[in-house]
Amino acid sequence: MQRFYFDHNATTPVSPEVLQAMLPALTDVYGNASSLHHFGQAARKRLDEARREVAAFLHAKPEEIVFTSGGTEADQTAVLGQPHVVTTTVEHPAVLNAVRQNNHASFVEVDSRGLVDPDDIRRALRPGVSLISVMHANNELGTIQPIEAISRIAREAGIPFHSDGVQAAGKIPVNVDDLGVSLYSIAAHKIYGPKGVGALFNRNRMRRQGTENVAGALGLAAAVNWEMQHGGTEAVRVGILRDRLEQSVLDRIPGVRVNGAGAPRISNTSNLRFDGIDTEPLLIALDLRGFAVSSGSACSSGASEPSHVLTAIGLTREQARSSLRISLGRSNDAAQVDALVEALVECVAHLRRLAPSKPTPVYA
Repeated sequence: MQRFYFDHNATTPVSPEVLQAMLPALTDVYGNASSLHHFGQAARKRLDEARREVAAFLHAKPEEIVFTSGGTEADQTAVLGQPHVVTTTVEHPAVLNAVRQNNHASFVEVDSRGLVDPDDIRRALRPGVSLISVMHANNELGTIQPIEAISRIAREAGIPFHSDGVQAAGKIPVNVDDLGVSLYSIAAHKIYGPKGVGALFNRNRMRRQGTENVAGALGLAAAVNWEMQHGGTEAVRVGILRDRLEQSVLDRIPGVRVNGAGAPRISNTSNLRFDGIDTEPLLIALDLRGFAVSSGSACSSGASEPSHVLTAIGLTREQARSSLRISLGRSNDAAQVDALVEALVECVAHLRRLAPSKPTPVYA
């Protein structure tokens, strides 16, 4: 049976060019980059090269790039220890869990599309607020937040501004100067790089303790290089496929809504709500047919509670549990999208037949 991967927001496969870039650091350049001898300095040279390439991707200075063990560490490095953080109700668990460990936090609501109103951020500011943290693109809905407008508010108030860019980087252009952020997080494994490495842009600069992951940094650098050369074209291609998917599902399956519709979204992400369907059996049914999709954030999979993102946009617990995230990537094409639509049509119809009888809403 053929298998098709539609869960690229959870993680992506390592690309051939990334693997090729990492191999020297796994075999020949094996020194500790902090050592003063020849082997250490050879590793340091490669690490510095990777730092320059990641900086170029973000339009930052090399000394403003801190390599981390991934997006979670990058987020937590930015947020942990801040006495009062203003953030939103739809952030990634990496930010929410860190914020809850701080002394104070203010959570700003979003609208039904998952968008935060910058004026609500402004109204949440008060003496003692030490950081604003708002993600660039939501990992479940794909909604793109108005980062530039929020950064202007942060600058006026003299408050540092962090943005979790893990799902945005590689899918939309990222220029930290244009965005006006103080800190910005990315992760390699979301853009066909290795797991276990990410980066934090820090305008105030900092150093991270520990032995640097030279191979991972080289993998991240190769991943961002590909994005700088091909990311724009790929985003357009994938966006066409995403629109094809959504329109086909809406045309062929009654009682479906696109969560986040009407908001600016990254082009690869679709979050679909199938009324009268529980997500878990639908996921299993699709997997048995060879299609990998998800119900939301991979970092909170297995949780008994419905997605905090979907309840934050006003969905009931039942509606949140009837929603599916489909995230496309380089391996997907029109034939795969059409095959997924066929599988959805059949699986949803079958599961609705098995479900207790209730009317299926029809949306205009």
